[in-house]
Amino acid sequence: MSPAGEAVGAAPGRGRRVILWRHGQTSWNVERRFQGSTDVELTETGVAQARRAARLLASLGPDAIVSSDLTRAARTAEELAALTGLEVVADEALRETYAGAWQGLTHTEIIERHGGEYAAWKRGEPVRRGGGELETEVADRAAPVVLGHVEKLPENGTLVVVSHGGTIRTTIGRLLGLEAHHWESLGGLSNCCWSVLGEGARGWRLLEHNAGTLPEPVLGDDD
Repeated sequence: MSPAGEAVGAAPGRGRRVILWRHGQTSWNVERRFQGSTDVELTETGVAQARRAARLLASLGPDAIVSSDLTRAARTAEELAALTGLEVVADEALRETYAGAWQGLTHTEIIERHGGEYAAWKRGEPVRRGGGELETEVADRAAPVVLGHVEKLPENGTLVVVSHGGTIRTTIGRLLGLEAHHWESLGGLSNCCWSVLGEGARGWRLLEHNAGTLPEPVLGDDD
């Protein structure tokens, strides 16, 4: 036996996992209208998406659920809580990026009215879209919340984080140690799809991205 009491050559534990799950469809997603921190409810389709995805995620045996307090995320989280019996911890730090004047505008309207800002954002420049938050500021508030809940997990435990496309992307970028101008290289998440981070010997690793079911188009603030 090894000093740790394990057989030599025994497979190590997988480490802790973080599943970052985007909320279900809203009417503003369908209209390609920027939501940001606006509180928009799920459509009937969005509820059905959450219910189906919850069955898949429940099979992974999550140990804890934390969610944005915005209705579209909280309602999505409820479906997983109902199957697992876990309490959902709500945290406003997991809300979507506040984007000021962009919020409520369609994708076309944003390009027409704020084309320069949009182009700079897509180039990876630090832009306060609509006078709102920088992406790094979103990561500053969201990533510590995720890590704080990870610390409470049991060995090899799994945390489900229910949030929003932009917030999930910036959080993944921060946890992977990517420079902010490279965060755009992480593609957006379809409604009710998720990404999985796992602990590795040198930090967090991206194990899955935009997983869930057959590929669906990305409709949201992060495209």
